[in-house]
Amino acid sequence: MAKSPVEYTIGGVKIHFPCKAYPSQLAMMNSIVRGLNYGQHCLLESPTGSGKSLALLCSALGWQQAQFGECVGYRFSLSFFLPTYKLMLYFFPLSIIKAEFVCFVVVLLQEEPQSKKRSIASQLSEKFQSSLSSDCNKDDDFQPDRKHIRPAEHKVVTDVVLAVNLLSLYFFSSIQAPEPCSKCPCASAQEHMKDKDKDGKNKIPKIFFGTRTHKQITQIAHELKRTVYSNVPMTILSSRDHTCVHPEVAPHSNRNERCKDLLEAKDGKSCRYYHGVQRMRDQYTLQQVHGLHEAWDIEDLVILGKRLRSCSYYAARELRQGASIIFCPYNYLLDPMIRESMEIDLTDQILVLDEAHNIEDCARESASFSLDHNSLLISRDELDGMVKSNIRSSKHEPLRDFCYSLINWIKESQSLMCDRGYETASKVWNGKEILGIFHSLGITAGTFSILKQNLAAVLEKEERVGVFNGKEDMLQIPTISSATSTVLKNLFMVLDFLLRDNGRSAEDYRVALQRSYAWTNKVPADVPDAQGFFVRPRPRQRQSVRVKKEVLTLSFWCLNPAVAFSDLSGSVRSIVLTSGTLSPMGSFSSELGVKFSIQLEANHVIKKSQVWVGTVGAGPKGRKLCATFQHAETFAFQDEVGALLLHVCQVMAKGVLCFLPSYKMLDKLRDRWTNTGLWEKLELQKTLITEPRGGGKGDFDELLQTYYNAIKYCEERDGALLIAVCRGKVSEGLDFTDDNARAVVTIGIPFPNIKDLQVELKMKYNDQHCKSRGLLPGHRWYEIQAYRALNQALGRCIRHRNDWGALILVDDRYRNNPNKYITGLSKWVRQLVQHHDTFSDAMQSLVAFSQVQQTVEAAPADSQTSCSTASPPTAHSPATVEEQGLLTDAQPQTPPPIVCEGHDKVELSVVDKGGRRLGVGRLWDQLSGLPHYCKVFACLIGAGAS
Repeated sequence: MAKSPVEYTIGGVKIHFPCKAYPSQLAMMNSIVRGLNYGQHCLLESPTGSGKSLALLCSALGWQQAQFGECVGYRFSLSFFLPTYKLMLYFFPLSIIKAEFVCFVVVLLQEEPQSKKRSIASQLSEKFQSSLSSDCNKDDDFQPDRKHIRPAEHKVVTDVVLAVNLLSLYFFSSIQAPEPCSKCPCASAQEHMKDKDKDGKNKIPKIFFGTRTHKQITQIAHELKRTVYSNVPMTILSSRDHTCVHPEVAPHSNRNERCKDLLEAKDGKSCRYYHGVQRMRDQYTLQQVHGLHEAWDIEDLVILGKRLRSCSYYAARELRQGASIIFCPYNYLLDPMIRESMEIDLTDQILVLDEAHNIEDCARESASFSLDHNSLLISRDELDGMVKSNIRSSKHEPLRDFCYSLINWIKESQSLMCDRGYETASKVWNGKEILGIFHSLGITAGTFSILKQNLAAVLEKEERVGVFNGKEDMLQIPTISSATSTVLKNLFMVLDFLLRDNGRSAEDYRVALQRSYAWTNKVPADVPDAQGFFVRPRPRQRQSVRVKKEVLTLSFWCLNPAVAFSDLSGSVRSIVLTSGTLSPMGSFSSELGVKFSIQLEANHVIKKSQVWVGTVGAGPKGRKLCATFQHAETFAFQDEVGALLLHVCQVMAKGVLCFLPSYKMLDKLRDRWTNTGLWEKLELQKTLITEPRGGGKGDFDELLQTYYNAIKYCEERDGALLIAVCRGKVSEGLDFTDDNARAVVTIGIPFPNIKDLQVELKMKYNDQHCKSRGLLPGHRWYEIQAYRALNQALGRCIRHRNDWGALILVDDRYRNNPNKYITGLSKWVRQLVQHHDTFSDAMQSLVAFSQVQQTVEAAPADSQTSCSTASPPTAHSPATVEEQGLLTDAQPQTPPPIVCEGHDKVELSVVDKGGRRLGVGRLWDQLSGLPHYCKVFACLIGAGAS
């Protein structure tokens, strides 16, 4: 392993990597830089554990930094101010500092009225902030209510620090080349200064980095902290569930409603944390005042918010204004409703979506909406109350009538529903049919435009003069609840997709009315006795009863992910989709409606000897194991799977993961094994944990910690067994490195529920359009959903170069029909699969593999440690991609030639304070601890001072 960061030049872009990159990482960075250079979309598959997140971050941020230029782009960065100030003190006596700068500071101090309460530091801070943000006011992503914002005060900042930063800012802003150049960095700098929007904002694209879960954002932030780009201005967008710090709001489940009530001061109380958001609302304050110089996580911002009594949720949104990279779950970027509420504008920006194997489902869901009949009734009643109370009645009345029309149509359509079995019934309309129905209800493109205007009007905050407690005062006009607002906004979102461009996307929709039944707990009503008295029993005797209740659901299902994704692909500069399980990659272009000009299937970084991949088609008793619905219901299958799992736990030490196709199978196996005593045998061998079907984040984290602790300490048992479900929380994005997953066992193939109405409609839709649009046939789409879920589960094992483990695929179909069932596996798994005729052969091979790996593990570690465990960066070591056999010439460690168009090449030398004359090469070596752009500038200003 390289002990210091390595500098690669790829596509003309210098990329600083924290260690010597793997070939797969170089291939990824090469593809990403090419895509960003030419504004093309990338589809990149790299196995889990091959360091793709690090390659993503370094290549994207390196490209972005190159757009700023060597000395221009990070002019306002904290990492730029302090090194440059030290350089100036090294070369310049105090008398050389321009007199105009002194005047500049004096003017700043004199412009503000003298105040005993305000320190010089706070005045300087405000002036400095205004100079940095004056060109960003127009494009502010979040403008809070002005009446809530107090003037910013930075009491912690000292006069000396501010003077240093003002000195650096003034000095470097005043440096200009005497003539336009085209062959040196000053040329790109001048072009960069010209390339601005009308409001003066630089056009350098921001990077929106989307992941599937908040947990993955934590892992990405940890990776970013290890790079030289760790001080890049950043923010993380997340929900109030993760960022709210208000002690009266955070403990409750309805945080959104409580937060909005506080902001509107409905109970006479406002949110003091929101009013304090200015304490951490900009990048300068966050880095310089509060010390978050390096990449931070949501938890860091929450801790800071609690300490400062400042709202972390709104601070993160405001930090987006000055951020170069924004992290968020990728449904924030795909869902038009969330984009609108978070005020996210992706025009000409870079969109990176990691773990994007589920992007098709996410895109379809973002353009779909389902609501139950009861929610629609509640919304109607609330709107009716507004009309009867004469509150903006002209605006509320059309919205109420819209709800009435929809409710009456649902009532009439119930007679059309057909029975589907299992106490369910449904009726489905295609897009053209639903447009005709809405037209008969008076909902056309013209009337819909008026409805949207009315909704926008009733959501506006407005005050009027009224009488309160006998005094005339300004009273806020009531608005509809957030629940009703959400129902109307989502209905209007799908209607907008259906009606836009003369119903062009209508054929991509199916509207389903479904009836089902749900069991609820109901407390019996009080019944009078013979004398007419109500006698209520004691609380212990007052038990609730289970009641079966009918549930009506109206669903607007988008079956074409391109409907939502086209909004992005047409506006962003470049889209980068990555995952360890994208194969087969051809479906993404057809499903998303996007041409991915750059595609890559990278190899794994491990040796073949480090992983055991085998299929097992029979159990210890020789019974065939085929996990289809018919076989999985039998006791013989369930007993054989249990015996197989017990043998694996006896052979493999430490952590074992077992993935099942569904929670239903998990429940059946647990019940059967409990009755037969097998569950107790498993518990004697390892600590046994099952993935919960629901539950809160805290409960799930506690369960995972129990699993990790059982493996780490191994007090009574040999590690732990975690039984989970494909597509569940455990299979997506969690890191089970080293002993935490020495074996992954998958039972069956996790096909979606074929009887699910939405799955059925999607398959029919694909069959209908497979020839005209190049979509996969319905049955092929159905199979791919299973393999992507399976590949995700298998990817929990092997998390870095020196990791090892076994992948055990339990199902007879793999061996009997490999052309069908093996081809769907990831490339790196597919190449290593071995079929075992008997269970005993498989176990013997597995035992031998485990013993060899444990012997290797006990030996001295490989001299080239994994990049994933690289030490923090200390200095730059230039290198090239040619070292890995890919790209360009080696980069010299001597300073690059400084040549300007129209000027002669000169040999620069520098005189230090001691009178010694240093050549540029010697100076370059003495400044090895500074960033590249500072060393170049040191040579320039040093020679000028001499």
